[in-house]
Amino acid sequence: MMGPAHSLSGAAAWLGVGAAAAAAGHPMPWPVLVVGALVCAGAALAPDLDHKSATISRAFGPFSRGLCGVIDKLSYSVYKATRTQSDPRRSGGHRTLTHTWLWAVLIGAGTAVLGMAGGRWAVLGILFVHMVLAVEGLLWRAARVSSDVLVWLLGATSAWILADILNKPGNGADWLFTAPGQEYLWLGLPVVLGALVHDIGDALTVSGCPILWPIVVGRKRWYPVGPPKAMRFRAGSWVELKVLMPVFMLLGGAGCLAALGVI
Repeated sequence: MMGPAHSLSGAAAWLGVGAAAAAAGHPMPWPVLVVGALVCAGAALAPDLDHKSATISRAFGPFSRGLCGVIDKLSYSVYKATRTQSDPRRSGGHRTLTHTWLWAVLIGAGTAVLGMAGGRWAVLGILFVHMVLAVEGLLWRAARVSSDVLVWLLGATSAWILADILNKPGNGADWLFTAPGQEYLWLGLPVVLGALVHDIGDALTVSGCPILWPIVVGRKRWYPVGPPKAMRFRAGSWVELKVLMPVFMLLGGAGCLAALGVI
């Protein structure tokens, strides 16, 4: 999938979680619903850190481009070191390490610990990074014609405002995890979800996605999970743009209304 579809699916997924949480008796305060949807939309771009031409590579200028190059080499090294004889040879690391359930869990756990233990500035940093990515993904046409500085200012302003709102009593800093010292532990959840939704989206495309690594499937450690090939599509095709993205919008809207108790 392309960046906009990934981000939109991430936001829709968190809004769906909000609806499920409300039905289960743990409703999200509206700031958690909004912040979680934006963080999940941003996190849904993060697995493409292994791709120098992805949306995320442009998000933070030379820093993100350099980081994408490093992650690409790291992912390729892990692929070479762990592939079986049945896994094909390849020349790059795209759709390998960062497109697995293990990477999603590790990144989410790291975010949760950082948010819980790092204080206000850590939370601001987490929100800033994901707000910028959400803008790049959800508003990609506008972001492409804007300067990087404007996108960063929008991300920083949004992060500052939302962090202040969350920090007020009853607004969700301690949503779900209520013990003393566990504030913002929930921030890891939309990060995990965003990464997994990205992987599932890529699994629907022609190349599939090795979500299950390092579990061996069919003698392949990097087995490209996906539906039957007749049901797959190419990234950026009409199926993605004309079918899936409108469906994500409808599901996200329905999830939001259910999470807020409107329906």
